[in-house]
Amino acid sequence: MATATRTRPAALNLTPSAEARIAALMANAPEGTIGVKLSTPRRGCSGLAYSVEHVGAADPLDEKIATPGGDFYVDAGSVLYLIGSTMDWVDDDFTAGFVFQNPNAKGSCGCGESFTV
Repeated sequence: MATATRTRPAALNLTPSAEARIAALMANAPEGTIGVKLSTPRRGCSGLAYSVEHVGAADPLDEKIATPGGDFYVDAGSVLYLIGSTMDWVDDDFTAGFVFQNPNAKGSCGCGESFTV
């Protein structure tokens, strides 16, 4: 009797716009950059914030998501806060930045800089 294996869903869903922004970040990345990484450091009024930055080395515990423009990593310590989230890139007349729809967030500060789980 064969056992079926289920593909593990990604910790985070990326929109095409977010993937395009990751590609742009990688195209202009400093030498030695291997990807872009999302983490949720403790800061802001609500406790946790989203942080996206270039990385030069892979952490084997991080979640790796391959995108057409380069590898995207999710910090291992942040995965539980982000499961089921969607990351988008919004660029309009007033602002440009990554926007997160996070079903795990129980609240956020007024400026949208930080969130609680």
